[in-house]
Amino acid sequence: MTALARAIFALLVVVAWPAAAAHAAEGGVAAGAGANAAVEQGRYLAAAGNCLSCHTRPGGAPFSGGVPFATPLGTLYSTNITPDAHTGIGAWTATDLRRALQQGRSRDGGHLFPAFPYPAFTKLSDADVAALYAFLRTVPAVSYQPPANGVLFAMRWPLALWNSLYFRPGRYAVNPVRSAEWNRGAYLVEGPGHCGACHTPRNLLLAERDDSFLHGGTLHVALDKDHARRWSAVDLTPSARGLRSWSVAELTKYFQTGVSTRAGTFGPMNEVIANSLSALTASDLYAMAVYLKSLPPRAYVDEPVALGLVSEGAPIYKARCQKCHGSSGRGGMFSGPPVAGSAVVQAEDPASLINIILHGSDAPKALASESWETMPAYADVLDDAQIAAVSNFLRGSWGNRGGAVGSASVHAQR
Repeated sequence: MTALARAIFALLVVVAWPAAAAHAAEGGVAAGAGANAAVEQGRYLAAAGNCLSCHTRPGGAPFSGGVPFATPLGTLYSTNITPDAHTGIGAWTATDLRRALQQGRSRDGGHLFPAFPYPAFTKLSDADVAALYAFLRTVPAVSYQPPANGVLFAMRWPLALWNSLYFRPGRYAVNPVRSAEWNRGAYLVEGPGHCGACHTPRNLLLAERDDSFLHGGTLHVALDKDHARRWSAVDLTPSARGLRSWSVAELTKYFQTGVSTRAGTFGPMNEVIANSLSALTASDLYAMAVYLKSLPPRAYVDEPVALGLVSEGAPIYKARCQKCHGSSGRGGMFSGPPVAGSAVVQAEDPASLINIILHGSDAPKALASESWETMPAYADVLDDAQIAAVSNFLRGSWGNRGGAVGSASVHAQR
């Protein structure tokens, strides 16, 4: 959904049934399926992988690239994946595409940067890559060359070492002791959906930490080539600070519409919901929810906000927030979602909480009728200390267990 930011830019992302791996050796799509079936399968996979968001700059033609992504090495731009022969992938073969997705290699054999999440895409079957390739060949070709990436992206030699440490190539393997539904969800989350790209913390070499899968991450979303905004991606395990309070049905509804009784989408998740998850079948979304709810919950060492800091924010909450979110923090039926037990409120990194207070919420236009009431921005109403104070009230009330927020953290996100 996708960096080191939403920041993980994808050449493309795909989705496929776990069982598809078993069919890959038999040659692509199911026997008897024609070219049109392959294209339609690829179209669904492209939507499921959110290719549109990552490869369509504002005002640009679909899939023509040029979207900036913030990384610790500087800004890089998504590629043109239309079938233009000179600026896109018109000269690519299905084998070239498969090598990029499954092996992390470019058309000329060079290493791709793991900002392109091939450590997840390696799970894709040959059949799925072939279907996606068939669809991409039907996209209108657009002649557009994205801006040049920074000079550091020309250095590829360290990637052989990085791959030897962190890249484990191989297709998705069905877990025989789990149901087909669970395996479907595991495949979507772990592989083509590459949820860990944003929701898993990274080590100093920017590899996802295997011991902290989906425990919550931090990303930087580029606003333009020179500016980025920090966001936190929530813990997706069923922990008290993650998804414990969510039912499978509530997660499914959130994936499909961007809103449930537990939360409403905002920020980077807007594009994920509007351009990707909302296009998936109900059975796929349900399978993802089943898988997430089966994960072992993350264990936290609580660092509760000091009572003094909590009390400082109480008057601000009462004046600015209580009308929508309630004195109990449970929200209102037609006003605001719960903040008691919220994964965003309690995230280890409070970046997304700070952002929604500073900049307000911005539900996807296509899903506006499903959304909670829009939250106003308080950047011009409250100062840094006041926003820190109300954040601390939220993170220390109703049993919430987030750590303290300081004024400097707020100021950095203005």
